[in-house]
Amino acid sequence: MTTVYNTISASLSPQTHTLRLILGDQLNASHSWFKHVDPTVVYVIAELKQETAYVKHHVQKVCAFFAAMAQFADALAHCGHQVMYLTLDETQPFSDLPTLLEHICTQHQLNTIEYQQPDEYRLAKQLSELSLPGIKSTCHDSEHFLLPFDDIKREFTANKHVKMEFFYRRMRKRFNVLMQDDEPLGGQWNFDQQNRENLKKADLNDIPSPLLFANDVSNIISRLERHHVATIGKAENQLLWPVNRRQSRQLLDFFCHHLLIRFGRFQDAMTENSQADWSLYHSRLSFAINAKILSPGEVINKVISHWQANQTEISLTQVEGFVRQILGWREYVRGIYWINMPGYATQNALQAQRPLPGYFWTANTKMNCMHHAIKQSLDFAYAHHIQRLMVTGCFSLLAGINPDEVDQWYLGIYIDAIEWVEMPNTRGMTQFADGGIVATKPYAASGNYLNKMGDYCKSCHYNVKLKTEANACPFNSLYWHFIQRHQQHFGRNPRMTMVYKNWQKMNADTQQAIIHKAEVLLADLDNL
Repeated sequence: MTTVYNTISASLSPQTHTLRLILGDQLNASHSWFKHVDPTVVYVIAELKQETAYVKHHVQKVCAFFAAMAQFADALAHCGHQVMYLTLDETQPFSDLPTLLEHICTQHQLNTIEYQQPDEYRLAKQLSELSLPGIKSTCHDSEHFLLPFDDIKREFTANKHVKMEFFYRRMRKRFNVLMQDDEPLGGQWNFDQQNRENLKKADLNDIPSPLLFANDVSNIISRLERHHVATIGKAENQLLWPVNRRQSRQLLDFFCHHLLIRFGRFQDAMTENSQADWSLYHSRLSFAINAKILSPGEVINKVISHWQANQTEISLTQVEGFVRQILGWREYVRGIYWINMPGYATQNALQAQRPLPGYFWTANTKMNCMHHAIKQSLDFAYAHHIQRLMVTGCFSLLAGINPDEVDQWYLGIYIDAIEWVEMPNTRGMTQFADGGIVATKPYAASGNYLNKMGDYCKSCHYNVKLKTEANACPFNSLYWHFIQRHQQHFGRNPRMTMVYKNWQKMNADTQQAIIHKAEVLLADLDNL
């Protein structure tokens, strides 16, 4: 067993000539790099100020990545690999990653740097432009995603909408997932229409308590404070998220045995009335998968195998809904990201310019749905996809918040947020800032949707049934204001024909009252 070197000046094996860089979201124990112990290689895993500072992150997110990186370093060393794990204490003198790599190579007279294809454009650019005298640099595949990186350009075209459903079907066929004789199991590809139930009172007591861990991150928190790393959110010395293979597989097992049975049925539901309200039937595996502790193929196979052994209890609709998120949506947004970067990061098709209201950082708002979704995000660095899409995302869309600020908030606050997966979901799916590359219509909704899918409205300061009164739900007038101000953009969209017909049916006085109410709200967004 090799010891983890926690200093740059460590005494490496005299044969060592290659530095292999492992980024914080590349904790893939199954990578071909690790099949054999090679004394000519040193693996470098480093906590970097540049990675804590490009956006203000949730403290639990930083702790989770740093803890998982340290655990991965220990695991590699236990298998006999040479590993250099550098904390912020060691890397603080270096302004960025290239400067650190140059110093290590010079210190140890290394002549080769190898790295895996980064999943974020900024890191890919930084490493591809690496130019150190006398040092050869080589990029390898991360061996994580199902769709090979080189195949992205075959599946996607820049600035063009690719229908996710058809991409998902091609992936199902290509990887033979939930297929029989080249046809989808159950006779249909998608059971989404059956996966939109809300939680009745009788359902609340059945929700299992989430599986939580207790990883000591007190040293990491102290380190962040010592190096003045600015973070957001609530910090605890005991981190509840999985940070290694063993814990991640436990969470996957827990999902299969306790949550999969109702996952699809309630995947869009929201509630504030359950002690498990922040996780419901969701797997919470996204951090483990996005950090590559678990592979998407491994997760899909495990879930399908469990369903196959328990088909009398678990329906296909539950499994298909989960598989669609991993095999379909996750691979899809990665393709959207890479085919459209770097221009995608600046798109603002609806010219939204308002600043993000202050309560996105405090949860101090009288809108109960917003208060609950934001507070949960600050407390746990987590919200499920409908909270992100139809609560905070929808509000930002209706209010015309600058997508740059929305991007920064989502990228910082969520534990699973890495730019490749966050940006198409935020700038594309929730804000329609990409002009329809991801979505064929904006995900705009009034308070009626929130009232249908959750129980936030019951104890809200505002009345979801009102539009123009003093205590009317802000989502209602803001929705119609959004529809009216973007009529030129969406008026001919066939998916929005009924919406515009309903708007046109209203008399002029009603329309004017709604628009006036919305403009009053927009002028004072911080006080809603």
